[in-house]
Amino acid sequence: MGWFGKLTFGYMGLLMGGPIGAIAGAALGHHLFDKRESVATGRPTLVGAEQSQAAYFVSMFSILGKLAKIDGVVSRDEIAVMEDLIGNLNINEREKQFARHVFNEAKDSSYSIDDFAVQFYQISGGQPTVLVSFLDLLFRIAAADKQFHPAEESALNRIKDIFHISDQQFNSIKAVYLKDVDDGYYKALNCTPESSDQEIKASYKKLVKEFHPDMIVSKGLPEEFTEFATKRFREIQEAYEKVKQERNL
Repeated sequence: MGWFGKLTFGYMGLLMGGPIGAIAGAALGHHLFDKRESVATGRPTLVGAEQSQAAYFVSMFSILGKLAKIDGVVSRDEIAVMEDLIGNLNINEREKQFARHVFNEAKDSSYSIDDFAVQFYQISGGQPTVLVSFLDLLFRIAAADKQFHPAEESALNRIKDIFHISDQQFNSIKAVYLKDVDDGYYKALNCTPESSDQEIKASYKKLVKEFHPDMIVSKGLPEEFTEFATKRFREIQEAYEKVKQERNL
């Protein structure tokens, strides 16, 4: 997260604008930057991939914050999932604190989860792999307390539409976290038990290509997304192996 060291108060907000920029600026206000360094170097410059990575990072924890509180209260389980996510990122303690501040500023802000989702879609350039991986993460947060609140389901359905994700893909992700379906492995492959062997193989090959970690890296996306893509990639592999065994493929 090399871009973090270049930030000064307010600069992030100016860089991104909109609700995500406002949250970034507010979160940075909680940090103690070396003012002597800021004066000496002038306003820092984020270029190319750095701008995208910074925007993705703030977007991620902003939307997570709103989702965690959308049912009225942030549960201990949801906090634990968020902390687990932060703990698994390859960032230092100061950067982890910044993530927590973004999460807290967003969850208590007047902006809606839809506001953040619309801006995130714009920032992502509509890249399906990023958007589906992100929706997967949101389901992980929603399912953390072992309950799927109607407000969470409604919000995730709206985000699905904002991200232009198909109902089939949405349901396949949902099946991974809500184990009340018998055909979860098929849903993970965007298929059904009625799908032909050829359809299953074709869908598997397509998903493997979309979620291969190398694909995330090649798009110049933040390294944080590699973890999510890797997790989804493994789930796809596991589902395919289970279906192969069942069908003797």
